[in-house]
Amino acid sequence: MTQLDLGIPGIRRDPARMPSTVGRPDTAGLIDRFGRTARDLRISITEKCSLRCTYCMPEQGLPAIPRENLLTATEIARLVGIGVRDLGVHDVRFTGGEPLMRADLAEIVGLSSAVADGASISMTTNGIGLDHRIHELVAAGLTRINISLDTVDRDHFARLTRRDRLPAVFAGIEAAKDAGLTPLKINAVLMRDTLAGAADLLEWSLANGVRLRFIEQMPLDADEAWARDNMVDAAELLDVLGARFTLSQPHREDPSSPAEEWIIDGYQQQGVPATVGIIASVTRSFCEACDRTRITAEGTVRSCLFGDDETDLRALLRSDVDDETIATWWRAAMWGKQAGHGMERADFVRPVRSMGAIGG
Repeated sequence: MTQLDLGIPGIRRDPARMPSTVGRPDTAGLIDRFGRTARDLRISITEKCSLRCTYCMPEQGLPAIPRENLLTATEIARLVGIGVRDLGVHDVRFTGGEPLMRADLAEIVGLSSAVADGASISMTTNGIGLDHRIHELVAAGLTRINISLDTVDRDHFARLTRRDRLPAVFAGIEAAKDAGLTPLKINAVLMRDTLAGAADLLEWSLANGVRLRFIEQMPLDADEAWARDNMVDAAELLDVLGARFTLSQPHREDPSSPAEEWIIDGYQQQGVPATVGIIASVTRSFCEACDRTRITAEGTVRSCLFGDDETDLRALLRSDVDDETIATWWRAAMWGKQAGHGMERADFVRPVRSMGAIGG
């Protein structure tokens, strides 16, 4: 199979041609034509992963990115510094693939934290191996963590991830809790074959003091098996959870937050009412409030999960340009951000990259 088949596009914007900024006002932030401002930076640092989740990666994994094409720890930190200092970024999250597959992850976190000027430094991970590295990561400046866990049934986990590693995930979760990274958030992608266990996962989350968020599956799987007619949507999930729990007062903790939080009547965590989050990416789009900007592991700006337009910052990082030039290109890339994912349209075309190749 080619890289294109497995979600790594052969498209890279000509580094000699900056994206158009026609009509863009002279302002420092990462604004777009629809009035949104990106303040949440997601940086993928690897395409490698220790699992092969069916909604993310092909069974054989993604093709390896040549080492020289990956951003280095120093380059990643330089982008973090530019994002925070010059572009108004408030939150930085490292993704993958699986960030723990980078041997220099603590260096990435440490260098980035040093230039983050108070911005949060977080990570999304599957938790495998986290128990062995959590202390060095916290010491380096990691402030928050999200762990992906779709089911607490070991057989279901093995089928979904193509790996029998659930005990290792549990060990990572316990390590994060012991290290004081709270509130610890658990991300669960809604799948047809795990829906029956959704209430069990919520019950487990309440018992273990973690905050659960369910996410509607998007058409970003490398196997391209996603079908709108077969996806589990938020309404169906609420019916299933409602058979065991009473959920009320849906709200968003922040207007730009993708998660709608439902209070779980009769339960508390850390002295406040417990909640369960639902990110209805497909059926209750929050594109109009999106505040994210993404950097792929190869150093391209991706303004939208569903837009294959990418702007190469790696070439600039490895030339003799200054930070302001890189910031200018980054602003231009975000100015051209599309209005939304467009999944409701008849002419919707799924992106070339899969989730594992973009960064979660």
